[in-house]
Amino acid sequence: MTISVRKVAAAAALSAALTASLAGCGGSGTPDAGREARLGTPAASAPAASAPGSAAPSPSPSSGAPGAPLAGAPGKAPTLAPGPDGLTPVFERARQHTDRTVALTFDADMTSDQGPRAAGGERFDNPQLISTLRTLKVPSTIFMTGRWAEEYPDQAKSIGTDPNFEIANHSYSHHAFTSPCYGLPALDGAAARADVDRAFAAFRQAGAVNTVPYFRFPGGCYDDPALRALSTAKVTAVQWDVVSGDAFAKDPDAVAEQVLAGVKPGSVVVMHCTRSAAPVTEEAIRKIVPELRKRGYRFVKVSELIGT
Repeated sequence: MTISVRKVAAAAALSAALTASLAGCGGSGTPDAGREARLGTPAASAPAASAPGSAAPSPSPSSGAPGAPLAGAPGKAPTLAPGPDGLTPVFERARQHTDRTVALTFDADMTSDQGPRAAGGERFDNPQLISTLRTLKVPSTIFMTGRWAEEYPDQAKSIGTDPNFEIANHSYSHHAFTSPCYGLPALDGAAARADVDRAFAAFRQAGAVNTVPYFRFPGGCYDDPALRALSTAKVTAVQWDVVSGDAFAKDPDAVAEQVLAGVKPGSVVVMHCTRSAAPVTEEAIRKIVPELRKRGYRFVKVSELIGT
């Protein structure tokens, strides 16, 4: 694929226009103090020692711990060691920057109060995207909300029993874990911790077994109290270094070119698995995957990046 300067500039403008809504996928709100964290940078209050990749990998929690892989999963996924004072570690990009690997991640967003919209016909799923990832044989990590798994249990089970995919936790409710965060309702520490457990329970109820102990903050917004609230969940928080700009985008070429312009060895790309809020993602993937393979990139799940 030839990347034109004009289209890259257009993609950058699109991304800027969509900054407030990217992670919310349909949520309202305007840019605020959560923007730094949402773009993959720890909030100002987070210590440098808890930055992505600063801790050495450690074994994932035992199968009896909250957030641990369920019985029947392909294997224990690697996690990062806790940060200072036991804070939840944060991963953004692989420390090994020479291997041409890249992880495509997809947020399956649905908030706890969007049931009526789904009942009215709005589609928060994207089965064609999942089918294309299978056809193209692209290992992927799906950051799923518990509410999404409840709305689409058959799809959650299908994704969560396919070795091509791993399911990570994107909260149950898609409410914010710190405030302000793009207008998302905020949870306090105890409610945030319970929200994570509720999401893992929804995955189990749906029959998904390929779950991993990774968590993505709604909106990408977090601070020290949020990291502390999740410390007992034994999860690794996963951010990203490449913003696809697919939320509410109408031009798949612009999305594809923005991703292709941003990917580096070890990158984590954030995209969406939500038809109503990211309608051109599947088409963009059909452009992104062959071009990155032509450039020598290999697609991996987040667990492989963290394990390197």
